[in-house]
Amino acid sequence: MSGMKATLLTGRTIDQGKGKEYGKLSEIYKESVAICEIDPKDLSDLGIKENQSVKVTTDFGSTIVKAVKSARGPHPKIVYIPYGPWASLVMNPRTHGTGMPSLKGIPAEIEAAPNEKVLDLYALLKERYKK
Repeated sequence: MSGMKATLLTGRTIDQGKGKEYGKLSEIYKESVAICEIDPKDLSDLGIKENQSVKVTTDFGSTIVKAVKSARGPHPKIVYIPYGPWASLVMNPRTHGTGMPSLKGIPAEIEAAPNEKVLDLYALLKERYKK
């Protein structure tokens, strides 16, 4: 199987909050948010090993993050990326008048990306927002 359709959820986590304490340019912050929590069976079905790079694509963009085995579940075909710059690249930007983008229920495609590197924040922003 080359890819999997999934439902993407995003939100805040304790690790994401702790990572911010070290600064958003720190490796600790990156390790806390540039991840995608995936059900262990889905990882197996996709042939993805934990800590391998995966590409997450939605109608709004794509990003490369590290696959992490979800400790919660089972929750087949539901993946989670902590809120941060990597999640922002794939979330629905529409706020529906609330001022907050849609963070839940985003249709996504997950695929192995073993030859792709998870970029640090500076490189990610430079790549995505260059003029």
